[in-house]
Amino acid sequence: MTPTRTSARRPGGRSARVQADVYAAVGALVSEGHRDTMTVPQVAERAGVNPTSIYRRWGGVATLLEEVAVAALTGDEPMPDTGAIRGDLEAWAGIIVADITRPERIVYLRAMVSARQGTPGECPCWETRDEQAGQMLARAAERGEAVPTVAQVLNHVVAPLYHHVVFGLHADEAFAHSLVADVLAMAPARVLAH
Repeated sequence: MTPTRTSARRPGGRSARVQADVYAAVGALVSEGHRDTMTVPQVAERAGVNPTSIYRRWGGVATLLEEVAVAALTGDEPMPDTGAIRGDLEAWAGIIVADITRPERIVYLRAMVSARQGTPGECPCWETRDEQAGQMLARAAERGEAVPTVAQVLNHVVAPLYHHVVFGLHADEAFAHSLVADVLAMAPARVLAH
């Protein structure tokens, strides 16, 4: 497990308070324009914790920034269950686009992208979306619906939404629904039993 995945667990007690205080400190510093100059001592001072606690738990600013962004961008959203894959995907894409186009989420998303260094590897935000799409598609397949693959949903619905937000392009619910229509056209035709 990577440090990001381990620390993303929901701790209890004092650990939960420290995490909440550190997350709030990162959010405040990012919103004040310190995204590129943020240091662990700055975060620790703002959060009222010892810098050693941050180094021990997160290692450094890049990991911390990514974890906070992932937490902000993949919160406890309800998983749609409309009874049809089109409705599920449209509702889900609508939830995503409504969330990531909020000004504070745009800051987090861009911060997460800028914090990633070197060759891209794991991305917890992407992994969460992968799991969510997989659940919806499996449910639809069990109902007998024709469904696209998880990769198609991620690459043709989720990726364009995030891409548009990162690069300041237009993204709204209508755009999200058009992406869903496109990806559903990729689903193989359902073979009806005789």
